[in-house]
Amino acid sequence: MGKNLLFEIGLEEVPAHIVVPSMNQLKEKTAAFLKENVLNYDQIEAYSTPRRLAVYVTNVDERQADQEEIAKGPAKKIALDAEGNWSKAAQGFVRGQGLTTDDIFFQEIKGVEYVHVKKQTVGKDAFEVLTGLKDVITSLTFPVTMHWGKYDTEYIRPIHWIVALFGDEVIPFEFLDVQTGRTSRGHRFLGHEVTFTTADDYLEKLAEVYVIADSKRREEMIVDQIQHLATKNDWSMSLDANLLEEVNNLLEYPTAFVGNYDEKYLTVPEEVLVTSMKEHQRYFDVRDANGQLLPHFISVRNGDSNHIENVIKGNEKVLVARLEDAEFFYQEDKKLTIADCVDKLKQVTFHKKIGSLYEKMQRVGAIAQIIGRTVGLTAEELADLTRASQIYKFDLVTNMVGEFPELQGIMGEKYALLQGEKATVAKAIKEHYMPVSSEGELPESNIGTVLAIADKLDSVLTFFSVGMVPSGSNDPYALRRQTYGIVRMIADKNWFFPFLSLQTEIAAEINQNENYGIQLAVEHEAISDFIKARLKQYFATKAMRHDVIEAVIEADQQDLSQIFHAATILKNHLKDPEFKVSIEALTRVIHLAEKATGENTVIDETLFENDAERALYEAAAAVEADFLENTMGDNYQALVNLRPLIEAYFDQTMVMVDDQNVRNNRLNQLKQISRMALMIASLDHLVTK
Repeated sequence: MGKNLLFEIGLEEVPAHIVVPSMNQLKEKTAAFLKENVLNYDQIEAYSTPRRLAVYVTNVDERQADQEEIAKGPAKKIALDAEGNWSKAAQGFVRGQGLTTDDIFFQEIKGVEYVHVKKQTVGKDAFEVLTGLKDVITSLTFPVTMHWGKYDTEYIRPIHWIVALFGDEVIPFEFLDVQTGRTSRGHRFLGHEVTFTTADDYLEKLAEVYVIADSKRREEMIVDQIQHLATKNDWSMSLDANLLEEVNNLLEYPTAFVGNYDEKYLTVPEEVLVTSMKEHQRYFDVRDANGQLLPHFISVRNGDSNHIENVIKGNEKVLVARLEDAEFFYQEDKKLTIADCVDKLKQVTFHKKIGSLYEKMQRVGAIAQIIGRTVGLTAEELADLTRASQIYKFDLVTNMVGEFPELQGIMGEKYALLQGEKATVAKAIKEHYMPVSSEGELPESNIGTVLAIADKLDSVLTFFSVGMVPSGSNDPYALRRQTYGIVRMIADKNWFFPFLSLQTEIAAEINQNENYGIQLAVEHEAISDFIKARLKQYFATKAMRHDVIEAVIEADQQDLSQIFHAATILKNHLKDPEFKVSIEALTRVIHLAEKATGENTVIDETLFENDAERALYEAAAAVEADFLENTMGDNYQALVNLRPLIEAYFDQTMVMVDDQNVRNNRLNQLKQISRMALMIASLDHLVTK
């Protein structure tokens, strides 16, 4: 039987969003430490609060098992000299293993004999090995760190105590000036220090001092308490998962309570009220059975229910002050005109190297029209797109967005509707920010999607043009996320999107008018590579095989939507019985076609010398005739169907003959097929073994 291990790092309050990742990291690195040190265990549980990260491991071996390891040395011919004596190489090898030449035996590897020895390693006592948990502390990484006191070591927050128990014994080690022990700390205001007799006391003893260390249990308590209040008052609650996790990681002992505010504030758009409650105060909004916002909120206190009335009054006072500001800003903003706001954007800098937000809007308007025509928007949609692009950033200079930046776009839609703009235009203003995160919600409307693509594409093109290209992890303007958003939107809409030709057309339009504020670079390669990297990121989320991703991205294909189709087609056909032989036949065609030289690609039928040449030519010509009109799937199948003819062709035809005219004719014939295949994918990247 083994013993149970408790390891707790006590800290000053860690930011809520870092608590769970840090807890998981401690669990993973403790498990890795035990595995590396050959200490078996049954189960490992992780616990956390803002002031502690902990793991509890059951039935850990009390001693490492003895191990036998076979070490390989030099080859026999090096280990023995001409007289059959041990060489210095052999003697040095065994000495390094703590053994003698008497321990050597030979073992053959790939026809060559090598020196080997059996090395016995006696297992250490687990108590001794576990002092290495100090290294686990230092191995944790954090997005932000600080140092304190006289120490150079940086950590997420200062460490105040460390509990390290193996059964009922303290594992002795020191980190900075903190010595391990069996004493932890309870709730900052309700608790006191608590001492564990054994590792098994952890959760129970902490609960006695108002600390619920199990974050899952703490979350269950919060949900149960909120649902109880909702049921009691006949309210409908939809708990935001991110807010719930944040609240859970801000406290150690939860007590939910209800606060109220005046109904008059319900005249303010509910997005403003919810943002004031959620983003600024960490409150849950309350609704009736029909989903209508009610003048109440639920919050969770870090403590018990004593003097909860004072807590409620304090929270209500803070919220009302925010709502007063919000109501004032809303009334003031209603006095503004969209035209005045747009004019103010001339004085707002987008980036000092690029120009103003007003100039960006002018560029985006032009880019949006180019994209809109390309993807097939109707005349009415293009007209609405024109209006949306003329005003879509206007809310950035309103009072409300100045106070609540997270409401940009949302207030733009509200204010646009108040001033009589079409609903389609107003919706596009809101949607142009989407997706706001890598996997965030995509815009619904065509107008909003084109505006979102145009706005993000302008950012990418302009930043690249002034040499501000993301490198390594450095991407201050989120160009990777914005480009990934473009890729996702095009995939979602399945739009024709020939990126390179669009980029050329956009640069030509922008560069001819100085009112756009910048000259765009016309060199495509860097931006093309940037787009390809985001395509790889997108396909990776779709569980695409690496070779399929490489094949479709390296295709001779401009249209991004066709690249998406090609990836899906290849993925769906990977397990076809004929897939391997068909791809191998087409790959052979592609490789030989690369030898074709010169501009003349005409195929001269009079130079054919066998029936296989003519049969392949006629079949390939039939495929080519419908290639541009057919779907990607039909074209793939048509090329696969050429496989028997390709095999017959190679059986009967020597391509690289001495006669230059015949050779070039045959290469041109293969190039005809290769050209079509490469429009689907660079098939030679596919792994068919």
